Amino acid sequence: MSALALMSRTARRIEDATPAHRDRAVDGLRALALLAVPTGHWLLGGFTLSPDGALHNASPLGAFPGFAPVSWVLQMLGIFFLVGGYASVLSYRRRKGSTRAWLGGRLARLGRPVLGVTAVWAALLPLLHFGLGVPVDTLRTASTLVVQPLWFVGVYTVVTALTPYCVRAARRLGAWAAAPLLGSVAVVDLLRYGPYADAVPSWLSLLNVLPGWLFAYQLGVSWGEGRVTRRHAWALLLGGAALFAALLLLFGYPASMVGVPGGARTNSHPPSLLVLALAAAQSGAAILLRDRIGALLRRPALWAPVVVVNLSAMTVLCWHQTAMLAAAVPAAYAGEVPGLVGAPDSAGWILARLAWMPVFAGLLVLIGRYARRFESPWTGAGPARRALAGVLAAGFGVFALWLG
Repeated sequence: MSALALMSRTARRIEDATPAHRDRAVDGLRALALLAVPTGHWLLGGFTLSPDGALHNASPLGAFPGFAPVSWVLQMLGIFFLVGGYASVLSYRRRKGSTRAWLGGRLARLGRPVLGVTAVWAALLPLLHFGLGVPVDTLRTASTLVVQPLWFVGVYTVVTALTPYCVRAARRLGAWAAAPLLGSVAVVDLLRYGPYADAVPSWLSLLNVLPGWLFAYQLGVSWGEGRVTRRHAWALLLGGAALFAALLLLFGYPASMVGVPGGARTNSHPPSLLVLALAAAQSGAAILLRDRIGALLRRPALWAPVVVVNLSAMTVLCWHQTAMLAAAVPAAYAGEVPGLVGAPDSAGWILARLAWMPVFAGLLVLIGRYARRFESPWTGAGPARRALAGVLAAGFGVFALWLG
């Protein structure tokens, strides 16, 4: 059987197994937002090589500030939180047990893959350093990259735990339930960037973390409750786009949605009002395009990849940086390699990095064949193995913080 025939047969089998009530548009949006994470990290993240052979993080955005609009497209966490809130409220409504049991199941699905990747890296670090002679600075860089996407899981865990309260707010306020969250972020931004910014303590920005990411999730919950109409969606799209433009052109917000080395301000950590403006515009567009996306995904050839990506969501999120490191760390022994190891400061680097993207994707698929088991319930792991995984994960966390 040819590869094409096998893919067609697999797509048809997935199509036949899909329940009629499955919301394909929401799954498609989730898959799109999820794939934007590794694409953004692989495209906008590079490595420089120090004289001792160690890898250090770098970004082409430092040399190409005009590249910033690419981050507007690849920063799709607003969509991810939107569909997360939508899916959570549907799951919450279908629950058969208590709210506590429902939350426990949802949080376990998030926690197992994180525990797995951190435990594996805790075991790898001494092997890499003492066994293969990988420099400590490279391990620092690797630890930073591995931990980088995991903050999202922590935030997502918290907002998931708030689902019952988001449902109550949606039923009482509808689409307007997200407005106080937007206002909260606006007030904090006014304080930290306004005329009295010098008198404001730096920790105040942390007050934006929860409302900043809860905003799109609350919109998703309201959407799932049927309280977001097309009129609301148009308001989100147009209002978000107008606010985004005003913040960029009139209030001096950084154009990049991700951090730029050496930049005085960053939009995403913690989220600024610009992030919420983009999330609002993206959410409005997603809601308006829902029916068209759903119709498009009626085609088995398009639907099958969406299913595969969603089934491996946490594996993609937790392991995509490891895939890039699996190529870069060995390459560092050969010196600078175009698009992989070397200053990301030329158009040639960008073209070479695009050529490396399929390699990273292939390595992620290979790693995922083994790592995906962390997403399933650990029924075969006894208390001792679970305890060992916990100790290793905690050790990696301490190591990452110490290196940071």
